[in-house]
Amino acid sequence: MAEAIRIAAIQLRAKVGDVADNLSHAESLARQAFRDGAQWVILPEFFTSPAAFSPAMLSAWLPLEGPALEMLRKLSRKHDSVIGGSFLAKSGDDCFNSFLLVFPDGRYYRHDKDLPTMWENSYYIGGSDDGVLRTPAGPVGAALCWELIRSRTARRLLGKVDLVVGGSCWWDVPLPVAPEQVDDQARLRGMLRQAPGELARRLGVPVVHAAQAGEFIGLIPGVEGRTYDSRFLGEAQIVDGHGNVLARLADEDGEGIVTAEIAPGRVQGDLAPIPDDFWTVEIPSKTLERWDAFNDLGRTYYATTFRPLLHADSRPR
Repeated sequence: MAEAIRIAAIQLRAKVGDVADNLSHAESLARQAFRDGAQWVILPEFFTSPAAFSPAMLSAWLPLEGPALEMLRKLSRKHDSVIGGSFLAKSGDDCFNSFLLVFPDGRYYRHDKDLPTMWENSYYIGGSDDGVLRTPAGPVGAALCWELIRSRTARRLLGKVDLVVGGSCWWDVPLPVAPEQVDDQARLRGMLRQAPGELARRLGVPVVHAAQAGEFIGLIPGVEGRTYDSRFLGEAQIVDGHGNVLARLADEDGEGIVTAEIAPGRVQGDLAPIPDDFWTVEIPSKTLERWDAFNDLGRTYYATTFRPLLHADSRPR
């Protein structure tokens, strides 16, 4: 992948559970990015439905080789370009958060997010691949949301990829913000804003990060009588191999497309170290408590509620 490419990252305001509308909307934005000259287009994590703990999520999955892949293939073929994004995808007996990178000949390359985040455990299980997509254009890394801030993500991609693509569906604390959570909110937003650049500095390659933005209402696992009113935090970014931001949309910018020219491949100079810890950043203690609690609740919900419905569903596989 020696030549520079013009690449777009999309920031999407999708609706929880409304798969048909989200697919149509994502397709429209991707078409616009291609018309504007992008050779590659990256859609955010869960572009078919952002992840909240909600009854609407029970039917928000699609077969891996179904409507979402068909849409990606159609766009890739029409524009003779590359497109990727992740969605809740059934493969075999389970659902995964599958990122697919699709090429004009119809071939696709897949990464399943390794660990679901908090209530995401309610709707899919983790994958075990290394995140290296061995494509006709060269080796491409894939990383989704909190994979960006885990040391093992950087270790498994280091020295093996020419660029990293992916996205997030990173949510805020409950809104309005309680006084005791003001500092945690600021740190979480800072973590997200810095994550693509930090990963780029550890790997020495460009990182392209698409994102979800906009408000949502879900429930709180374990206390379903209370709603979780919040927003997705955006931060669609394209950064070079030194971690410099070439293009960015903050959450307050809303929906849109950022485009930049990148030079795939390892940059010259020293790399930032990869921490020995599980996380590459310091995560607020309250967030870690919710991580543990929501992970456990989610895995139980997946086994007792979501997976049985998944197997009972009669839609085409």
